[in-house]
Amino acid sequence: MRIVVRSFFRLLRLILTPVMLTMEKLTTPKPIERSSEKQAQVDQQTQKLALYQFRACPFCVKVRKEIARLGLKIEIRDALNDSEHRQALLEGGGKSTVPCLRIAHENGQEEWLYESNDIIAWLRKQFA
Repeated sequence: MRIVVRSFFRLLRLILTPVMLTMEKLTTPKPIERSSEKQAQVDQQTQKLALYQFRACPFCVKVRKEIARLGLKIEIRDALNDSEHRQALLEGGGKSTVPCLRIAHENGQEEWLYESNDIIAWLRKQFA
């Protein structure tokens, strides 16, 4: 019975993943417009950020769409297929839950922000 349930969910994931990724591409908003100087300043600030995510996670899709809307260049790290990123997420943040935004502060400290709504609120506060 356990194998049947596992197989069902694998098949479901196999079918839904391309649909979700296509919908993400079709519904991703255009970035907000900034002056070139302001955009350069924002790009410099985002160099200290990294988003740990799974490609087909709906909460990660939500965060990636907000990143696109805000016109941010944040490094995207695949915590599912890259064992180094998964290990860094586990060691730094303490859990392998995604999405997770790693924020490297000026004083050298790292902050690990979980939960898509919290990440989006922080990004809007910083860059909107």
